[in-house]
Amino acid sequence: MKLVQTAIPDDEYRLLRERANKEGKSMKEVAREALRSHLLPDRVNPEDPIFQAFPLIKGRGRRTSGSVDHDRILYSRP
Repeated sequence: MKLVQTAIPDDEYRLLRERANKEGKSMKEVAREALRSHLLPDRVNPEDPIFQAFPLIKGRGRRTSGSVDHDRILYSRP
């Protein structure tokens, strides 16, 4: 791990301190999370296999209640 020191304006320090207190975390932890979220944005990987599995049925077919009953359809046992 590398040590990085920097100076920040008083208002940014106050915001950091308030967020840390609100979340019950250290200021160091909140600063690291902020850096990670800025430098490593959460993106969808289009190559993820989950995107290759759907649609299960191509084309037009009979209408189902899949969007309403998806939990029952996916997780119930036959």
